Amino acid sequence: MSAKKYRAVMLVDDNEIDNLINQKMIEAAAIAENIYTHTGAKSAIEFLRNIERIDVVDQVLPDVIFLDIDMPLMDGFQFLEEFNKLSNTVKKKCRIVMLTSSINPQDFSRSKKYENVKVYLNKPLSHENIVNLQV
Repeated sequence: MSAKKYRAVMLVDDNEIDNLINQKMIEAAAIAENIYTHTGAKSAIEFLRNIERIDVVDQVLPDVIFLDIDMPLMDGFQFLEEFNKLSNTVKKKCRIVMLTSSINPQDFSRSKKYENVKVYLNKPLSHENIVNLQV
């Protein structure tokens, strides 16, 4: 089975090293034409809100968002709350992968309450996780 191809993916993680490593892993797996990286959930939500306002939403929106849970200012769950306020167009297009170092079973359970969270993965992102990703 070959890896699913995406037009764009977005990485949301306050750890720049994790973002860089994950970006390189995604590039190596060649699953995305474009990779957007954000070091904060607030900037990622603002990015999505800005895309909502333009006519080329489908060409710019990420197909998959890799979202960290533990971030300052706005954590992954706060991001999900804000994400749920976005337009149906955005919510239908973007599927979310929780990518976290959290081993708290409550985080896993809590992530299941969000319709757009399709997969819950523990860091680090592996080549196998990327090529087997079905969202």
